[in-house]
Amino acid sequence: MSLQRRFIPFLIVFLLSFPCYYGLQGKPPYDYLDDAYAYDSSRAYESWPWRKFGSKIMGSKRIGKVGRSLASVKTVSVNDYGAKGDGSDATEAFKKAWEAACSSQGSVLVVPKNKNYLLKPITFEGPCKSSITVQIYGTVQASADRSAYSNDLTRWLVFENVQNLAVQGGGTINGNGKTWWENSCKVNDDIPCKDAPTALTFYNCKNLVVKNLKIQNAQQMHVSFEKCVGVQASGLTVTAPGDSPNTDGIHVTDTQNIQISSSVIGTGDDCISIVSGTQNLQATGITCGPGHGISIGSLGSGNSEAHVSDITVNGATLSGTTNGVRIKTWPGGSGSASNIKFQNIEMHNVKNPIIIDQKYCDEDKPCKSQSRAVQVQNVLYQNIKGTSSSSEAIQLDCSDKFPCQGIVLQEIDIEIGGGKAAQAVCNNAKVTEKGDVSPSCT
Repeated sequence: MSLQRRFIPFLIVFLLSFPCYYGLQGKPPYDYLDDAYAYDSSRAYESWPWRKFGSKIMGSKRIGKVGRSLASVKTVSVNDYGAKGDGSDATEAFKKAWEAACSSQGSVLVVPKNKNYLLKPITFEGPCKSSITVQIYGTVQASADRSAYSNDLTRWLVFENVQNLAVQGGGTINGNGKTWWENSCKVNDDIPCKDAPTALTFYNCKNLVVKNLKIQNAQQMHVSFEKCVGVQASGLTVTAPGDSPNTDGIHVTDTQNIQISSSVIGTGDDCISIVSGTQNLQATGITCGPGHGISIGSLGSGNSEAHVSDITVNGATLSGTTNGVRIKTWPGGSGSASNIKFQNIEMHNVKNPIIIDQKYCDEDKPCKSQSRAVQVQNVLYQNIKGTSSSSEAIQLDCSDKFPCQGIVLQEIDIEIGGGKAAQAVCNNAKVTEKGDVSPSCT
């Protein structure tokens, strides 16, 4: 009886506090900034640490923790550290602003709208004290001075070793790439091939959100996710001229658990390129073109070992691209590309709508025949429809030493413009066809 008298009041207090707790948990800590500063704080905060805490910690102790998080948010503007936003060099101001934001609790770094900030190569390095948001409202533009990259020709803007990072805001990142394209060996055969910077690199980041940004005219690749875990990339508009060399839209390497959604990509190379070390990638709602399509690879260059698995592209429209959905591997490589799904895709005047190329060779001289190859297996092509600009709408050119295994074609309808029948060429591939498949491998 004594135990009941003690327990019932405790239960009543607990139940009364429960709605209060979830009222505080209903929005991310930065929602209250929306009206005052025009922030977009609707990022996918469900995976962030305080949300996971909520399922484990109850009562007044947890409420106090949330209250302190709200009170301790720090807003840092690059203008407060000397950036003018008039097109002059703002590199040092951005460095100082990042240091202030990264060393603060739950901070927001702001790049104001209607401003243009010139930046030389810069690395925003962690770890930071806690979660951090970068709100890009204005324009960040790369220096056109190629000598500014003398220390590292491969990267311009870098976020490195940062956890619980959101980069968003609707602003523009402009790689100012024209001078790099003009000095590319792919444009001028008389120029030796050299590296060029990736515009925006995320390296070794965990729990990352990148959304609602315009990224354009990269020196080479536009966005690269390298050695990251837990990435959500959405609402990106990535653009460059169709003849700009090596300007991949979104590049993914050594990254696990990544979602790419609702993005429009048109460049001079792959809209999305997925290379070794990538696992569990989902791409949905992708609009691609111009460019080289959506590619897995290249894999196995220089006789290297490569592994890519659990890749899903579900819902994409490709227009005028030189490839549709492609898997490309070098002769002599090893490893595997497996458990891949290409589903619900529209093709409009695409040159090679469905292609597996295990004899890929991006060299001046033909590559020699090799006894090894990356094993391609368990690949589903489902509900892919549209038009091909070439007579061969399906090309499965697999290794005779390591034939493609478990290839499924299901509900495929691709024709040449004008309603003419297209062809399928399927070499060294074990193919199963389901439903209506045109053109057919059989």
